[in-house]
Amino acid sequence: MNFVDQIISEIDKGIKFSLDNYQKENRRYPASNIQEDNLNEFDRNNSANLMRVNHSGEVAAQGLYRGQALTARLEGTREKMDHAALEELDHLSWCNKRLEELNDKPSLLNPLWYGLSFGMGAIAGAAGDKWSLGFVHETEEQVVIHLEEHLEKLSSEDKKTIAILEQMRIDEAQHSEEALESGAEILPEGVKKIMSLIAKVMTKSSYYI
Repeated sequence: MNFVDQIISEIDKGIKFSLDNYQKENRRYPASNIQEDNLNEFDRNNSANLMRVNHSGEVAAQGLYRGQALTARLEGTREKMDHAALEELDHLSWCNKRLEELNDKPSLLNPLWYGLSFGMGAIAGAAGDKWSLGFVHETEEQVVIHLEEHLEKLSSEDKKTIAILEQMRIDEAQHSEEALESGAEILPEGVKKIMSLIAKVMTKSSYYI
């Protein structure tokens, strides 16, 4: 495909990942063998709100990796980004399934998060492969922190959501380590703070909208 065809393809993926109820995965749903608990209304709403945030994070992850894959300079780096995006699709599917089980819906802001993340990923990819991998490393480090915070906020009775987030945490930590081992450049503190600020805006708004 030429560059214009690639852009059209990425727009199509963005619409699908941010608006469709995507539920296709290569790995088993972590909560498939866990019986649904009788959560009270507060705990159920809290779980749904947290899963909405995590779902938005996975939509943003798709935008980030797709943007980086589009502008990556080395074929090897492009393949790494495509592979990471494929693994993150499992997370996107799991979040969609759990939201459905909790009788809730994804954030209305997901197309915005996808577009912003795609743009940031494309810029990171164009900056060079080491910086692109550094962006992945830092992003996944921050995601692990968010997942750990969410695990602390969940009711201990919600074993299904806990199982999903624990597997996601393992995967995200692995992605971070793989990026570092592949030659990621550690990002400047200023860039890290900006990324953290954007993540906070996304998590706060997606929790309610």
